[in-house]
This record gives sequence, structure tokens and C-alpha cells, in this order.
Amino acid sequence: MTTLIFRFSSLGDVAITVPVIRCLSKKYPDHNFIVVSREKFKPLFAENSNVSFFCCDFKGRHKGFKGLINLYKDLSEFNPTRIADLHNVLRSKILSLFFKFSFKKVRTLNKLRSEKKKLTRSKNKIFKPLSSVYYNYQEVFNRLGFHVDLNKDHMFPGAKTITSNYNFNINIKNIGIAPFAKHQTKVYPLDLMQTVVSNLSKYYNIHLFGFGDELIILEKWSKAYQNVQCPSKSITFNEELQIISNLDLMISMDSGNGHLSSIYDIPTITIWGLTHPYLGFKPFLMDDNNQICSSRDKFPLIPNSVYGNKTIKGYEGAMRSISPKEIIDKAQEILT
Repeated sequence: MTTLIFRFSSLGDVAITVPVIRCLSKKYPDHNFIVVSREKFKPLFAENSNVSFFCCDFKGRHKGFKGLINLYKDLSEFNPTRIADLHNVLRSKILSLFFKFSFKKVRTLNKLRSEKKKLTRSKNKIFKPLSSVYYNYQEVFNRLGFHVDLNKDHMFPGAKTITSNYNFNINIKNIGIAPFAKHQTKVYPLDLMQTVVSNLSKYYNIHLFGFGDELIILEKWSKAYQNVQCPSKSITFNEELQIISNLDLMISMDSGNGHLSSIYDIPTITIWGLTHPYLGFKPFLMDDNNQICSSRDKFPLIPNSVYGNKTIKGYEGAMRSISPKEIIDKAQEILT
């Protein structure tokens, strides 16, 4: 039997699918699972022989409504029996509807939109933690008829072999730092993060992760401090995963890198701005003590959005309520 799994973006949300798919692969070895997503995410799913990957081409063959019809036809060739929609957006809803008309069993992620609205609104905010997205994904598969329990069934893989020529010294502890995020409200002020990098680089190897224009800043830091490198400028995504899986610690914003490290059992410190771990996006199995949050005593409207795409007047400096010392001390606590 074959199950299709829809999650088209973003990096963090696709990475969140990995633990439950590991559980499914292990517990149902005779079942085939096909992850349907963008080609760039393919390296995340190379661990298990009964998990394959279908690359969507949303700029070509699968573009627009006609493209979704093409995608439905392409996926139908696998003769799937169950469909897990872990995205729950218009594109995946239409695709799921096509399969429902073909009498396939379809279950869709509950995004808890009402609960998130109550947590992010300014007035009458209900400040209580929502269920983890990792477990929300698990629940979709259990409604499809599988029986998986992330707490009991999940096993982390070992560290990957680093196949590139990247200089990774295992004789000193290695910290990954991913100082950027899609939205500015989730980015720790760069002058403060530079203080963190400067201090930790005296004792540890630092590996800076980013892409695009972010690399300009990261390159400057790598040249300014000893023991600081920027692997993202010269390696593939698969090679980046190899490096991340060998780290001793990751320091990340509320972004995809924190999920990437956590799914390889790497201790992860997450720095939170105008979002908050109560929204369910805390990295996999990470301790609450590893979540460093902006002060809600000074900025009580946090969180004000799910994704960090909304600003609040007067909250521009919210992340400055987190001192570099707090991050440095937490890193040293974990590594010693």
C-alpha cells in the first residue's frame, strides 16, 4: 500500500514531518510512503528505503489549476490508498479533493487556527501552550489508520558522514549559529549576535548558517574572528545537513535551522522575538529551558502572530530584552 504525504513548504514545516515519517517507516516496513514537496527538500527524506520523494514543479508542469490536474494524474500513477495533507492550504485542499472524488482516504492537518488567534490577539489574549506541530502531524496519520507514537516509536539516526572538503574539526566542540529568519521580528539584533559569536568563538568552533544576502554579513564575521566559518556559501543542502548532524549545539531563531538540528538530536537553543514557543513550533523534544524568549513583562502582547510577519509599534526592540550573556551562559551550560 502507498500513502502520499503533502507538505510543500517551508523548510521548517517540512523538517517537522521527518520524525513522524521515521516512525511510520520503522513501524510499517511493508508500506510505501511518498513525500510530495519541492525538490530542494529531497535530502531530508533519504534515510529510509520505503520512503520516496516526488518533486513538485509549481513553476512548470504543476503550475496553476491545470498544473494541479497534472499533479493529480502524476500521483495517481502510484495508486495511493491514503493521503495525508500536512499543509492544509488551497493547493493541497484542491489536490486532496481530487483524491476524495477517487474514493481515497484523505485526512488533513488541523492548524488550530482558532486557538492560535486567541493566543496572538491583543485583547483578551489566552496565554497557554498549544499542542506541538510535531504531534499534530502525528495525529493526521493516526486518523488515517496508522498507530504511531513519537514518544515511543521514534529513533534518531546517527550523525551523517561529512563528504565535502569542509573543514570540520571534531577535536573541539562545534556550535552552529543561524542568526536570520524570514521575518525581521524574529531576528536577534545583529550587533548583539556578533557579541555572542565573538565570545563563543574563543572556546568553540562556530559554523554560521544563512543564504543569499545574509552571507555577506556572515562572511564578515568569519573573517573577523578565529574559529568561525560560513559553510553555507560553498556546500549543498545535503552537505549542510551532514554538518548540522555533527554539531554539539545549534543556536537558532524561530526558523527552519532549529528544526533541522533538533531532528538530528542536536541540542538547540531557540531565540524568540515576537513569536513564542507556546504556538507549537518549539524544535523537536527540546527542553523548555532552551527557549530564550523576549520579555513578556516589558512586551505583554507577545506573541502577536504565528509566523512573525506582523509588527507592533514600540516592539521593535523587544529582542534587546535578551542579553548576549543569557545566550552565552546557556550555551556553556549545555556544552560543559
